[in-house]
Amino acid sequence: MTPFSYARAGDAAEALRLGAGGDAAYLGGGTNLVDLMRETIARPTTVIDVTGLSDTIEETDRGSLMIGAAVRNTALAEHRAVRIRYPVLSRAILAGASAQIRNMATVGGNLLQRTRCTYFYDSEGSRCNKRSPDSGCDAIDGFNRVHAILGASSACVATHPSDMCVALAALDAIVHLQGKGGARTLPLTDLHRLPGDHPEIDTVLEPGELITAVELPPLPFAKNSTYRKVRDRASYAFALISVAAALELDAGRITDVRIALGGVAHRPWRASKAEAALRGGPTTEQAFRDAAIAELSEAKALRDNGFKVDLAKRTLVAVLGDLAGAKA
Repeated sequence: MTPFSYARAGDAAEALRLGAGGDAAYLGGGTNLVDLMRETIARPTTVIDVTGLSDTIEETDRGSLMIGAAVRNTALAEHRAVRIRYPVLSRAILAGASAQIRNMATVGGNLLQRTRCTYFYDSEGSRCNKRSPDSGCDAIDGFNRVHAILGASSACVATHPSDMCVALAALDAIVHLQGKGGARTLPLTDLHRLPGDHPEIDTVLEPGELITAVELPPLPFAKNSTYRKVRDRASYAFALISVAAALELDAGRITDVRIALGGVAHRPWRASKAEAALRGGPTTEQAFRDAAIAELSEAKALRDNGFKVDLAKRTLVAVLGDLAGAKA
C-alpha cells in the first residue's frame, strides 16, 4: 500500500477543503477503496474520512426520500419507508455482498465502487485500459464470461458491480453533489459513464466533488417493484444478470413502468426501449418478450458471455410476469 495521510471531515465543506489541490480520496465504509489501495490500484496521497457526514433518511416536503451519503447499506435496506415504498431497493441491497460488508458500506461509496473485472485487479500480469490507459484490454480475448453485452467499447468490456445502483436507476434517483463550484444535482442514470475511449474515467464527477445525498422521488407505483439477481452462487457473488422493475397497472394494461438491468454494462443500464415497448400495452407474456427483445436488440456478445443475452431476456420476462401477477 502506498503511504498516505489521513484526515476526518466533520462536514461537506471541510471535506472539500481537505481534498482541494491534491490526489485525495473520500473514505466511507472502505469496503472497495481499501482493497484498491492494498492492490496499489488506487494511490491517493490523502484519504478523507467522510463517515461523519449525513447518515439520516428523511422525507422531504415534496414527498421524496432524502438519503444521506453516509447511510450504511444495511440501515437503508431495513428502513421502513424504503421497504414499503421502494421494495426494489431494499431487495437489491440485500442481494449484494455479505451482511458484514453491508453493515460497513455507505450509500455514497456504493455509487462509486469500481468494477470487479479480474483483469482490472491483476495489476502484475494483465493489460487493462481502466487501470492503465492505452495499455490494452485482455478481457476482450480472454475469459469474459461475466463481462458486458451492452454499451461496451474496444477499450473496455467491464461491468458495473453494484446491485443498489440498478434499483436506484430504475427509481429515477437523483444524486446530490457538493464541489468547489457549489451544489448541484444530476440523475443517477447520468452519474456513470460508458467506457468509450476513456474507461479509466468511471463517472462525470468533477475533481474533488463529493456525493452528499441520494434522493428518491415520490413514485407511488414503486410499491409494486422487485429485484431479481441471477448469479453463480446464492451468496456473495456479483450478478451475471439482474433486473430491477416497477409496474403500474390498470385493468390489465401497463400505464407506467421502470426497468433497469445490472451485470450487462459499464453502468447500471436503464431499459428505456423495453419501457417504451411496454407502456400502454397489455400484461401478456408475449408483450414482455417483445420488450425484452427490443432492449437487447443491440447486445454484442463476446466469446464466453453469449448466454447473457438470452438470460437477460428470460429474467426480464419472469420479473415482469411476477409484478403483473401480483396485481392481477
